[in-house]
Amino acid sequence: MRTENPSATDSGAHERSNRGRREFSEVMTVGPPPDPSPVTANGLIDIVFGEIWTRPGLSRRDRRFVTLSCVADAGAEEALAEHVYAALHSGDISITEMRETVLHFAVYAGWPKASQFNGVVDRQWERIHRERGIGVPPPEPLLPLTTASDPDARLADGAAAFSEINCLPFAPDRDNPYQGAGILNFVFGEMWVRPGLGMKERRLITVACVGFQGAPTPITSHVYAALKSRDLSFDEMDELALHFAAYSGWAQATHLSSAIAEQKARVLRERHDEHEPPG
Repeated sequence: MRTENPSATDSGAHERSNRGRREFSEVMTVGPPPDPSPVTANGLIDIVFGEIWTRPGLSRRDRRFVTLSCVADAGAEEALAEHVYAALHSGDISITEMRETVLHFAVYAGWPKASQFNGVVDRQWERIHRERGIGVPPPEPLLPLTTASDPDARLADGAAAFSEINCLPFAPDRDNPYQGAGILNFVFGEMWVRPGLGMKERRLITVACVGFQGAPTPITSHVYAALKSRDLSFDEMDELALHFAAYSGWAQATHLSSAIAEQKARVLRERHDEHEPPG
C-alpha cells in the first residue's frame, strides 16, 4: 500500500501556492493576489498561476494573446480590464498590437464582443497614463495598407493569402458576399496581412477563437494550418490547449485537444510523405 508523507505533501502545496502568488503579481502587474482562502481563489492562484502560467511551453507574451481572446469572449468586463491592463502595463503587448488584436478578434469572435473589448482597451490605456502622471498620447495613424486598391487585384491577393495562410492548394470562389467581400476581400485580402501583428500572434488568437466558437470546420482548418506552417510547434499547440482550458473551460478544451491530436497525426503523415523533418 502506498503511503504519502503529509509533511511533504503540505510542503509541495505551500511551494505551489507561493509560486502562484509570485506569478500572479508578475503577470497581472499588481500587488499580492486576493485572499487565497476560498476554494476558487486557491484554484486560481495555485493552478492557473502556479502551474499553467509558469510552464515553459509558451512565452508569457504568447499566453497573453490566448488569455485576452478567451476573456473577451467570456464577456467578463472586470477580468478583461485586468488582463488588458496587465498586457499593456507590462509592455508585453504594445498599444498598436493590442488594437490589432481587437480587430482580429472581431473577425473570429464577432463585432459586438470586440466593441466591448475595444472600449476596455481605451479605458485601460488611459488608466495606465493617468497612473504614470502623463497625458494619453494622440492616437497613432492607422497602419498603412499594403493591399491592392483595385477590386480584382485585391480579390486575387486575398485568394493567394487564403491559400498560403491555410496551407491549401485552393481558395473559395468569390461568387457570394460572404466569400468574396468577406473572406477574400477583407479577412485574407486585408486583415491577415496587416503589419500590426505577426503570423504567430494571429494564429494564437484565431485558434483560441475557433476553439470557443466550437465550429468543427474552422477548428480543424486553423489548427492544421498553424501546425502545417510551423508557425506553432506541436508542443506550443498542446500548451495553447491547456491554457485555453483554464480560461474557456475544460469541456471546450477537450474538443480542441481532440482536433489537435488529429491534425498533428495528419501533418506528421504529410511530412513523412513529403520527406520533411517531423519536428
